[in-house]
Amino acid sequence: MSQENYIQNLFAERIGGKNYGKDTEIYKFEKIKRAKAAAKAEHPDVELIDMGVGEPDEMADPGIVAKLAEEAAKPENRGYADNGINEFKTAAANYLKNVFSVDGIDAESEINHSIGSKPGLAMLPSAFINPGDVTIMTVPGYPVMGTHTKYLGGEVYNVPLLKENQFLPNLDSIPEEISQRAKLFYLNYPNNPTGAGATVEFFEKVIAYAKKYDIVIVHDAPYAALTYDGVKPFSFLSVPGAKEVGVEFHSLSKSYNMTGWRIGFIAGNPLVVKAFKDIKDNNDSGQFIAIQKAAAYGLEHPEITEKIAEKYSRRHDMLAKTLNEVGFKAEKPKGSFFMYVEAPKAIKGGQTFETGEDFSQYLIREKLISTVPWDNAGRFVRFSVTFNAAGIEKEVEVIDEIKRRLSDVEFVF
Repeated sequence: MSQENYIQNLFAERIGGKNYGKDTEIYKFEKIKRAKAAAKAEHPDVELIDMGVGEPDEMADPGIVAKLAEEAAKPENRGYADNGINEFKTAAANYLKNVFSVDGIDAESEINHSIGSKPGLAMLPSAFINPGDVTIMTVPGYPVMGTHTKYLGGEVYNVPLLKENQFLPNLDSIPEEISQRAKLFYLNYPNNPTGAGATVEFFEKVIAYAKKYDIVIVHDAPYAALTYDGVKPFSFLSVPGAKEVGVEFHSLSKSYNMTGWRIGFIAGNPLVVKAFKDIKDNNDSGQFIAIQKAAAYGLEHPEITEKIAEKYSRRHDMLAKTLNEVGFKAEKPKGSFFMYVEAPKAIKGGQTFETGEDFSQYLIREKLISTVPWDNAGRFVRFSVTFNAAGIEKEVEVIDEIKRRLSDVEFVF
């Protein structure tokens, strides 16, 4: 037996077993990538407008970059960070208090750093999920916690985020049998991809549900500080009782333009945080201390995020206006840099679109505008306002060009 053959037979069933790597299905983002390449080849003189990017379009604040350089030059910062430094945890606790009005968070026992929120979400099921246990997820959404639940032999129950329910999960729709077996419930507000925001009333209902069924709430909040039009940043942990039932993950990736830096934190229930520390200790050796110190500087300067939010707010206003002028029913989101709009059914007198993906592919290939489709709970496409545009004048040019490209057809909704 050749080496290739025996290795092929060793893969775990969780990633496909003997058939690992043989799946010929083309996934959504690969389809987008291929369509973009084809559109550029077919229209080399037309610039592709990429509205599908899920990360900021600018660098981190110069003050944060300077702090990194300063701290990286210090020999005492060169070693293992393990479960983090007190300076970062203290900054995170103050950040929650000053920006989100979360009182009473103990920096030592109720906060810990993570190398971005994604690894944190990936690790947490290891502390709770045994074979047969359930994690409740929302769809559309970010699947990583569900993926690791399945890796551990658990099950995932998906609750749809529907427009008629303001893109909040309907807790009453969850079967009793699922609620009884569930250990974790993943939420994400402001939401990716819908841009919806949660309310105090909704979180109060979530807390009551968690207490009734003994479930840990995991609120993923990477966009929590990116809110608009006077709406104050809102934390799950600011709602009475939240710390009794759950934790919240924060990330500097989106709110501080620090995606590649990989730094965030978990906050909330001390027992959950303790378990996370133990799991994390067996997964990584901590983020570079200089990055933690630069991140602490950022958390102490929330005005950095406020400036970023002003830019996204302006872009959202322009994009919503333009999309509505060409027939969409676009609404400015409560937060995040995503605008989630229902896909048209057809072009008047022309082709039809059975799915959001059909429409997204049309936009790329025919209009050279890239978006991300979502067909989990309706037919939608997600526009991101993190498109490349240096300054307001360039932003206006991009939005005007989108309108020009979409104005020669009439969409049917």
